[in-house]
Amino acid sequence: MIVFITYRMGDTMNAPDSTKPAILFTAFEPSGDALAAPIIERLKARAPGVEIYAWGGPLMEKAGATIVEQSVSGAAMGLGALKRARAVSKSRRAIKRWLKQYRVLAHVPVDSPAANFPICRITRKLGVKIIHLGAPQLWAWGAWRAWKLRKLTDLVLCLLPHEVPWFQERNIPSRFIGHPAINRELDLKALKKMLHGMPHGAPRLCLFPGSRPQEVRRNLGVLVKCFEELKSRHSGMAGLIVASDASIANIVRKKLKNFPGGLHMVTDQRDIAIAWCDIAIAVSGTITLHLARQAKPMVGIYKTDILSWLGSKILLRTPFRLLPNIIAEQEIVPEYVPYIGGPRPIVRVIARVFNDSQNSAYQTTELAKVLSRFSNKHFSDEGAVLILKTIKGDAVETASEMQARAKRDEAIRASKKQKKSKKG
Repeated sequence: MIVFITYRMGDTMNAPDSTKPAILFTAFEPSGDALAAPIIERLKARAPGVEIYAWGGPLMEKAGATIVEQSVSGAAMGLGALKRARAVSKSRRAIKRWLKQYRVLAHVPVDSPAANFPICRITRKLGVKIIHLGAPQLWAWGAWRAWKLRKLTDLVLCLLPHEVPWFQERNIPSRFIGHPAINRELDLKALKKMLHGMPHGAPRLCLFPGSRPQEVRRNLGVLVKCFEELKSRHSGMAGLIVASDASIANIVRKKLKNFPGGLHMVTDQRDIAIAWCDIAIAVSGTITLHLARQAKPMVGIYKTDILSWLGSKILLRTPFRLLPNIIAEQEIVPEYVPYIGGPRPIVRVIARVFNDSQNSAYQTTELAKVLSRFSNKHFSDEGAVLILKTIKGDAVETASEMQARAKRDEAIRASKKQKKSKKG
């Protein structure tokens, strides 16, 4: 059993009101949990009269969603592909039963198109508005599937600026709302003050091995070998493995057993670690945008097997695979995605950065240009507003509308009271 019922559907004492208008979020990855949480928080503030339910994770629950099933638990992420598919199928059947009991106005599938598309078919038949959060990356690997998305969405909330023109060319409604990794408050001065507990040494190298167990197991070895080879050239170098959470840290400890001299590990200190390092080697994913947020030089990698490497040559249609390069539409970050080689090519690139500051200055300048494409975006607010606009007219009342109605009701009561006193 990989999912856990947060409340029993028949428990009327603590269960939310099933007659109230509701929004359903479905997420099946930790990244989806993180994407949905800030938008759920803003929805709760803007439309307190709407119930928000989710197949999701702890961040969505903390933001105010009622979690029907935990679908992004650490146990689930560690399952093999077949068991994972069975678990998602089981969740899909549970969602179909659950939908019969609740007045759902909108379904917000978060990322994970393979898991979410079958659920979208169910909600579409019920006349529910569908707003995708995080565009399925059809532009990278599945342009032929655009027709399916067109049938199964009312709006796509895009995280990357180049996605909107691509979808609009295919008559798929879409809006760019920014990305939570970039469009967030970050006090760089405060971060620098927090570096006193970090390892001493120079130069400083951060290793980001990924957020999923299978990524860590596949990539950690080559990342550590890169550190060891660089350490042999720079004896004073300090290295830091950054584990996204405690479960990832445990995997790192089991796989490494003994850490090489000068290599340390921290857990859940991503922003401080980025501020600390001179350069990072990062497994391809959202972490590259967190690094870009601080305009930090990096190398991207995604170690894979030979069959996956060959398959990527056939399926992937973009010239670049790393997010900062995709956004910039040029290679500003050296990328080894996918990758089947050893540490040598990566070490050569990092050595050039260590030996010539112009190499790091180029990346810093170009990453700043990437950040400029996200200026004036407010991810959570814009996402919440667009979801509410999409379902406007379906008995949704925003916080400001509730306040206005309360004022009108108060004025009517005062008027009636005044009339009664005159008659008296």
